[in-house]
Amino acid sequence: MNAFDLTGRLAVVTGARRGIGRAMTRALAEAGADVIGVSANLEPAGSDVEKEVTAAGRSFEAIRADLAEPAAARELGEHLARRHRPVDILVNNAGTIRRAPADRHTDADWDLVLQVNLTAQFVLARALGSVMAARGQGKIIFTASLLSFQGGINVAGYTAAKHGIAGLTKALANEWAPRGVNVNAIAPGYIATDNTQALRDDPARSAAILDRIPAGRWGSATDIGGAAVFLASDAAAYVHGTVLPVDGGWLGR
Repeated sequence: MNAFDLTGRLAVVTGARRGIGRAMTRALAEAGADVIGVSANLEPAGSDVEKEVTAAGRSFEAIRADLAEPAAARELGEHLARRHRPVDILVNNAGTIRRAPADRHTDADWDLVLQVNLTAQFVLARALGSVMAARGQGKIIFTASLLSFQGGINVAGYTAAKHGIAGLTKALANEWAPRGVNVNAIAPGYIATDNTQALRDDPARSAAILDRIPAGRWGSATDIGGAAVFLASDAAAYVHGTVLPVDGGWLGR
């Protein structure tokens, strides 16, 4: 079990304030990692996620950064890359979604979704991955999606971005695995978060989704925590370029 111990390691989690990001932050802290949480609206002190990390006996630092702004993503990457204590684990989780039929999916929504869900993710991975590769060790974990494999409905920008994350995961793994850096992704299934609220509020869509999930329920954010700890740990030392579904069996149906 020591292979899953993250004691002494420093993790950065984007989108840490709520939902899946908060659950992964808590799980990493419970496994021993100190955490830097990043979110556009993260409270400087006293946030719920900070309380959960410190309750686990680990340190927490809050950074407020809006990854919808290209300059903010670049500045965050540069700041994290030059810190005295190196980052051991980067969880690229921040994301946003816009739902509309493709013929009404505006350029502004497309640009926003691609910036937050793909471009900013690459900018941060590039900044920290280069430092990790120079050190000969590190873990990068992206949050992918079932829409890294499928097309979805009324989410063209989100689907394009999440397909991009799957490809980016493999491309970076090919480059950095020989240099000691593990790059992988988690593909959550239908998780009960703000991003899926519209689906859960639609009785017909919700029933159709539940009928397809072998586990018979919507996932919870906490279901993603174990996968994050695994991919961040020495137990996943030989895991490279994988997009790991945590989906209640959806893709196997």
